Amino acid sequence: QVVFALNQTLLQQERLRAGSVQIPYTTEDLIKHYNCGDLSSIIFNHDTSQVPNFINATLPACEHITAQETDSYFRQELIYKRNERMGRRVKDLLEEHPGKSFFFAFGAGHFMGNNTVIDVLRREGYEVEHTPAGQAI
Repeated sequence: QVVFALNQTLLQQERLRAGSVQIPYTTEDLIKHYNCGDLSSIIFNHDTSQVPNFINATLPACEHITAQETDSYFRQELIYKRNERMGRRVKDLLEEHPGKSFFFAFGAGHFMGNNTVIDVLRREGYEVEHTPAGQAI
């Protein structure tokens, strides 16, 4: 899976560099939606926006299963489990220090797709609010 993932990532980068494939959104798009608190945007609803997309129509049938397995593995290990760990760490800190104020800042990737850090905390009963850029806390 590692060799497959590396090869597919390199092929995708080569296609991007050659201009035969384009990313449907830019870094500026991500920043704009993030700053506006629009985390439900279609951009943030793709778990694969954090990892390369290994599943594509050009793969031979024998590699399609490997692509699905690799995609599933990366999504579980790099996205879901990471967000669970981070959400639990926030929860533990809040519970260990009741009455104390905290400020947590995460990269935009922790708010993308399903099973985000916010989802973890809301499942635990916490209310999470977005603070727009430039707004005093």
